[in-house]
Amino acid sequence: MVESDRARGIEGWFWNEDVQPFMALLARYANYDFDGTDWQAVEVGLEATDDEHPDRWYSYPLVGSDHHLEVHLAKAVGGDEVSVRVAGTSNHELLLRADTLIAAFATRLVA
Repeated sequence: MVESDRARGIEGWFWNEDVQPFMALLARYANYDFDGTDWQAVEVGLEATDDEHPDRWYSYPLVGSDHHLEVHLAKAVGGDEVSVRVAGTSNHELLLRADTLIAAFATRLVA
C-alpha cells in the first residue's frame, strides 16, 4: 500500500449480503460497538444509494476508542454488489485489515 492509498482510503466492493458482517468486523477492529441500531441505520441509508453517482453514497462513521473511520457505501443499481471506501485513518494495520475484509467478502466460494 503506497502513501497515496492511505490518504484516500481503501476502496473495493463486496456482495450486498456481506455488508452487515463487514461493518461488524471493521467496527471491532476500530474498537467500536456496532449494534443493531447501527445496522438499522446502515440498512436504511443504503436503500437510496447508487455507486455510479458520488452524491448518492451513504457514509457511516465508526468512532471507536482507538480509531475514527468513515465508511462510504453504495449499491450497484440492478446488481448484488456494494461499493465501499474506508477512510479517516492513516493507521496502516487498520487499512490493511479493511482491505483484507473487502477482498474476502468479494470472494464467493463455490462448493
